[in-house]
Amino acid sequence: MFKCSLITTAVAAALTLSAQQAIAADVENEAEEIEVIEVSGIRGSLNKALNNKRFAMQIVDSIVAEDIGKFPDNNVVEALQRVTGVQVTGRGGGEISTVSIRGLNDVHTTVNGRDVFTGTGRSVAIQDIPASLLSTVDVYKTRSASQVERGIAGLIDIKTHRPFNFDGSKVVLATRANYADQSKSVDPNVSALLSNRWDTDLGEFGALVNFSFMRSNTRDDGMIAGAAFPYFTANSPSEHQPYKIMNFGPASGYWSAGLTNGLPSAAGSTLNVGDEQVEYLLARDAVFGNVAESTRERPAFNISLQWAPTDELELLAEGFYTGYRNEQQTSMWFTNTFEESGNNGNLQIDTPSVVEGTNVINSRQVYAPNGFQSGDASTGKTDSYLYALGAKWMPTDNFTLDTELLIQQSKFHSEFLAQRFDRKAYGLDVNFNAGDGTPSIAFWDDPATANIDESNMADTANWLAGTVYDNSGTGEGDSITLTMDAEWTPDIDFIDNIKWGLKGEKRGAQNYIREQSGSPISMTADQFSTALIAQGAASEGYFRTVQDYMFGRADVFDSYVVADGLYLVANGDAMRSVIGYEREAEKQTFDIQETSYAAYLTSQYRFGEVVTGELGLRYVNYEQDMNFGTSSAIGEASKLLPSFSLNWDITSELVGRVAYTQTLRMPEFTALNSTQFWYDPLTEGVSYGTGNGGNPDLKPVESTNYDLSLEWYFAAGSSVYGAVFKRELSGIVLNGSKIVRRTGEDDVERDYILNAPVNDSEGELSGVEIGLVYFPTDLPKVLDGLGVQASYTQLDSSQSTKDYNDDGSVKNIIQSKMAGVSDSSYSVVGIYDKELFDIRISYVWREKFYTHDEAKFFANPLQFWSLPEQSVDFQLNYDVTENLAISFDARNLLDDKYQNHYGEDTPELFNFSSAIYSREFGLGARYTF
Repeated sequence: MFKCSLITTAVAAALTLSAQQAIAADVENEAEEIEVIEVSGIRGSLNKALNNKRFAMQIVDSIVAEDIGKFPDNNVVEALQRVTGVQVTGRGGGEISTVSIRGLNDVHTTVNGRDVFTGTGRSVAIQDIPASLLSTVDVYKTRSASQVERGIAGLIDIKTHRPFNFDGSKVVLATRANYADQSKSVDPNVSALLSNRWDTDLGEFGALVNFSFMRSNTRDDGMIAGAAFPYFTANSPSEHQPYKIMNFGPASGYWSAGLTNGLPSAAGSTLNVGDEQVEYLLARDAVFGNVAESTRERPAFNISLQWAPTDELELLAEGFYTGYRNEQQTSMWFTNTFEESGNNGNLQIDTPSVVEGTNVINSRQVYAPNGFQSGDASTGKTDSYLYALGAKWMPTDNFTLDTELLIQQSKFHSEFLAQRFDRKAYGLDVNFNAGDGTPSIAFWDDPATANIDESNMADTANWLAGTVYDNSGTGEGDSITLTMDAEWTPDIDFIDNIKWGLKGEKRGAQNYIREQSGSPISMTADQFSTALIAQGAASEGYFRTVQDYMFGRADVFDSYVVADGLYLVANGDAMRSVIGYEREAEKQTFDIQETSYAAYLTSQYRFGEVVTGELGLRYVNYEQDMNFGTSSAIGEASKLLPSFSLNWDITSELVGRVAYTQTLRMPEFTALNSTQFWYDPLTEGVSYGTGNGGNPDLKPVESTNYDLSLEWYFAAGSSVYGAVFKRELSGIVLNGSKIVRRTGEDDVERDYILNAPVNDSEGELSGVEIGLVYFPTDLPKVLDGLGVQASYTQLDSSQSTKDYNDDGSVKNIIQSKMAGVSDSSYSVVGIYDKELFDIRISYVWREKFYTHDEAKFFANPLQFWSLPEQSVDFQLNYDVTENLAISFDARNLLDDKYQNHYGEDTPELFNFSSAIYSREFGLGARYTF
C-alpha cells in the first residue's frame, strides 16, 4: 500500500489517466513543484481545489477543507455560494436552504459517491451534513456516465475522511460558539476526529471516528402585504358599497384572476359591472406578519474502517449517521384590509390615497376589519443511518474491481399544533408600502370602551379563542443497494481505460399523516386558558408575547400576543378535552416500493499527448409499485443516457473542454401520491375552498446539456477560467389546477381549486460563467499573501407553460423566466494569508429573480419576484501554536432586508414580503495532534 498525501495522489492520478504534456516532461520535478504550492490556510485550500479542477475529466469546481476539522465556512452551503456558477437563496432559520447550479435548483447530493436520502425524499439536504465531517466538496457541472444520473442542475459530491487518507495517527478537537443577534443566543458547535492506522501481520488496518454536534437558536421577523384586488371607488354602483372589494371566485366575478401582469393599474381603468363600465381601484386584501423562533440540533458521526490484508485487496466498512431535531414557534398576526358588506365603513373613513398616476391605493383606513393572531409550534425529528461494506480488488496492475453493499434507513416525524385568536378590530390605518417595500399599520382604539385599548395587540382581553389545528406526520425510507464497478487499462495507445458497472437498488417509502382541528364554543382567550388549567394543563405558559417585533425596522406595533404553540404541544390532551375530541392515529397515505437498475460503460481516450476525453453510456430503469390506501398504481421509466467529453491541453497552461451529456430527475415520492386533501375557506370574502394531491402518472424531467470551457493556469496557485453552456429541459413539473364542485366539512357546497403536479412545461437555460483565483507574486513582504477569488455568472432562461380553460382545453401558452434563475450574479473574496494567520472577507450578490407563481385563482399580478440579494461575510484564523488555532467569523454583516414582490417590474406598486435575519458571529478553537 502506498502512503502519500492527497496532493501527491492527485498528481499520480493525473499522470496515469491523462499523461498531460506539461507533467510528462519531468515527473519528479513537476510533482516536486506542485508540492511546493501545497501551503496551509485559505491559499492552500484554493490550490488543492484548482488542482482538482485542472486534472478532472469533467467540468468541476471544488472546495477543500483548509485543515482537518476546519471547513472554510460555518456550513457547506455558505461556502458553495462562492463557487463559480452557484447561486443560493432561502436564508431563513439561520442557514441557506436552496442551492442552484447555473440557475437550476435540481441539484443532487451524494456522499462519497453514494446516493443518500432523508425520510421519503430522494436526496439529502446539504445543510443536514455538518461541515466538520467533510474533507472535500466537488461540484460537477458535467456528468460522466459512471455517476448517478439524477440532478439536472449538477451533482455535489461530499467526501468524508477515511483513515488511509492520513500518514499515521490524527486527533482533532474543535469547538465553536455562535452568537445570533436577533435570538440573542450563544450556541455550541463541537466536533472530534480520531484516526490511526497500523501495520500488522494481517496487513494494514485503519480506523477513524468523526463526531459532530451543533445547536442553533434563530429568530426571523417578517411583514407582508397581501395580493392586490379591485375595489369600487367612491362612485360605486348603487347596489355596491364604496371602497368595497369587488366580488370574486374561481368560476365567476367581475374580473379574471391569474393574470401574469395583473389588472391594468393606470388611473381611470374600468371593469364591466352589469352593463356598465365601472372605474376601480387596486388595493391589498390583507396585511400580516410573523416571527419564527427555532431551536435546532444536528448530531452526526462517521465511522470508517479500512483493512488491506494484501497489496491487491482493500476492505472497507463504514457507518454514517445524521440527526435533526427542531422546535419552532411561529407567532403570526393577520388582518383583512377591507370592510364587510353592509357595515358602512366608508362613511367613517377618509378617502384612500393612490400612487400618483395609477389606480393603486397606497394608504387607506379600514373600519371594523376581521383579523386573527396565531401561535403554532412544529417539532421535527430525523434519524438517518447508512451502513456500507465494500471491497476493492486489484489482481493486476491494469485491472480493478470495486463492489459495495449499502443499506440505508431514515425516519422523520413531525408534530404541529396551532391556535388562532380571533376578533373584529375597531379600525386601522395602513400604508401598503411605507417607502422601502415594507408596510406600516396602526390599529385604532374605540373611544366607547374605556376599559380596553383595542389598539394594543398584546392585550389578551382583545381576543376570542379560535380554531385549533392539530397535525402530525411520519415519513420512513429504506433501501438496499448493490454496486459493482470495474476498471481495465488495456495496452492500446489511444485508450487510457475502460470502465463498466452495475447498480441494483430496492427502495421503499411510506408516509403517514394525521390532520385534526376543532373550535371552542364562545370563549375568550382568557377563558380558554382557565379551561385548560381545569383539565390539568400547566397553570402558566398559555400566552406568548412577542417583543421587539421587526426591531424598529418597520412602522408597526412593538409587541403582540398569541397562543404558545409549545405549551399546546406539552398539554395536548388537555387542549383536546376542552375542545371535545381525541387524538387519532396517523393514517398511511402512500406506500411506494421502487426497484431500479443502472448499467454503464465508459472509455477514457487520448489522441497524442494533448487531447483526452471520455465516451460513455448509462442505462437506467425504474419500476414503482404504488399503494395509496384506496387506490394503487404502477410506474415505470427507462432511459439510455449518453455522455461525451473532450479535453485539449492547448498549451502547458491552457486547457479547453467540450462536453455533451443527458441527465434526468425522477419524481419525488410525495408528488406521486394520488391522495387528495381538501380545505374549506379560512379567510373572509373567499368563496372557494382548496385542495391538493399528487399525480402517480408523473414522468421524469429530462435535460440535454452542452458545455464548453477554457481554463488558463497562468501561475502557481492562480487561474482564470470561463464556460458557456446550455440546458434543454422537457417535462418540467409544475403545479396544475382544476375546479371541483364538492361539499365541504362545513356542509356547504362550493367550488374547490384542486392543485396537483403535472409534466406541463418546457424550458431552456443558457449562460456564461467566469472564475478567477489570483495571488500576485513579487509583492512587498508586508503584502505577500494578498489574493482574490472572484466569479461571475450571466444567465438567460425561458420557460413555456400552458394555461387551460375550465373544460381542460389549452387557453394559451405563457412564456416566462425559469424559476429561481438570476440573470446575473457574482462574488468577490479578498484574501490575506500569512504564516500564522489568514483573513477573508467576501461579498456575494445576485440579481432579482422569479421564484414562482401565486395561486392563479386570485393573484394579480401572478408572478413572485425576489429583489436582488447580497451578503458580506468575514473570517479570521490565527495559529497560536503548531497545534492550536483560533478563529473568528461574522456572517450577514450588511443586515439587509430580504424582499419579494408581485410582478417583474412593479416592486414599488406590489411589494409583498420583507424579512430580516440575524447577523451571526462565531468564535472557535481547534487543537490538533
